[in-house]
Amino acid sequence: MTSDILLSSLQIATPELILAIGALVLLMVGVFSGERSASTVTGLAVAVLAVSGLWLIFAPTQGEAFGGAFVLDPFGRFMKILALIGSLVSLIMSSVNSRADKLNQFEFPVLLVLATLGMMLLISANDLIALYLGLELMSLALYVVAAFNRDSVRSTEAGLKYFVLGALSSGMLLYGMSLVYGFTGNTGLANIAAVLSAETRSLGVVFGLVFILAGLAFKISAVPFHMWTPDVYEGAPTPVTAFFASGPKVAAMAVFVRVVTEAFMPVFADWQQVVVFISIASMLLGSFAAIGQKNIKRLMAYSSIGHMGYALVGLASGSQTGVSGVALYMLIYMVMTLGTFACIMSMRRDEGSLENIEDLAGLSSTNPFMAVVLTALMFSLAGIPPLAGFFAKYFVFVAAIEAKLYALAIIGVLSSVVGAYYYLRVVKLMWFDAPAGQFARTSGTLRLVFGISGLFVTAYVLFGGPIGTAATAAARTFF
Repeated sequence: MTSDILLSSLQIATPELILAIGALVLLMVGVFSGERSASTVTGLAVAVLAVSGLWLIFAPTQGEAFGGAFVLDPFGRFMKILALIGSLVSLIMSSVNSRADKLNQFEFPVLLVLATLGMMLLISANDLIALYLGLELMSLALYVVAAFNRDSVRSTEAGLKYFVLGALSSGMLLYGMSLVYGFTGNTGLANIAAVLSAETRSLGVVFGLVFILAGLAFKISAVPFHMWTPDVYEGAPTPVTAFFASGPKVAAMAVFVRVVTEAFMPVFADWQQVVVFISIASMLLGSFAAIGQKNIKRLMAYSSIGHMGYALVGLASGSQTGVSGVALYMLIYMVMTLGTFACIMSMRRDEGSLENIEDLAGLSSTNPFMAVVLTALMFSLAGIPPLAGFFAKYFVFVAAIEAKLYALAIIGVLSSVVGAYYYLRVVKLMWFDAPAGQFARTSGTLRLVFGISGLFVTAYVLFGGPIGTAATAAARTFF
């Protein structure tokens, strides 16, 4: 690799370099300043994430780097900006009650920056080896932050479960990659597609594809690889759960889309069956399993499983409309989820944080603003028009209908109807039940986060056009 090629590669990967260098500098600041530097390191980590995001938005560099293993295209830029926003908001929210949540250590923001670096590499991975490196960098940091509160048995258990099951999924992913490499002789996504187009598909490639999809389905917590999600969501500190539900989900879905559309489009009929199956299973389990939940974090875990199923409806269509729908869905889902978790973090009294859904009873009389916003977010998660969640589901269902996947679209709509029950139950508790007690005063930061989220989902119909245009431009990358 000549110096010119290396320089151009580094220029394309500048946002990742900012995060990598920033994480190392922050680590040194924390080590030499001691435990009291937690708030300083958190502030600097927010600045690093913001600079990386601004570079992505205002520096229009794109192309392939490092011999084609790394690519920055409109789809990658769109999803990276989403992942950075998710990490940034999660980190800001984590600073609110960091002492109570036992997150007031300088290692925490450094781990979040490293996890975000892994997400960015994952989204831009154009080679199976680069994909695995990005995935592991993200996952290793996530395993640690899940178990960050060492004084909590639940947190430690969550981290251990996530680590063991994550190692299993990584093994499946690697086995699938080795099969694909063995039968195609390539690890580059474009090269794999070229080989599959030039010759008849072999059974070994299909097996490899299935194992790769299984490994990626684990990261987006799609059925039947969802088993870690409820326990990890419930056990991890709430700010960590908010982080899990935003950026990593976006990155995993982005690489899922990139792998099947770039490398395996010649065997579309094979992977479409797998995606349709896990989509239907995720929608149904997410809808029915959440009904009996009493812990709101577990409720959000099953909700996220269902929502990943809805997003996969768009991908199953294998069209530009479908990929555009997936990109838009992930944006709206992330905003709704961050807003909801900001409300959950506000469920706090003097004795500590609360997680039971029953604790929201009578919220409309004790905290009307939070009740109104949480009601809007619940309606949006349920997909009720004219809120943003309705448009997210509408576009993926339209893509499925255009691809003649009528059964998938019908099952999706019926699952939405079932899922609406547990969202409306939360609304009923807030507005029609007697107050269960007043929460402690909500911090301005959390009020700002859930206020902006509520405004986004209610006013989306007014400004959704440019966002939809950006999602369409991102999807055009593959078609």
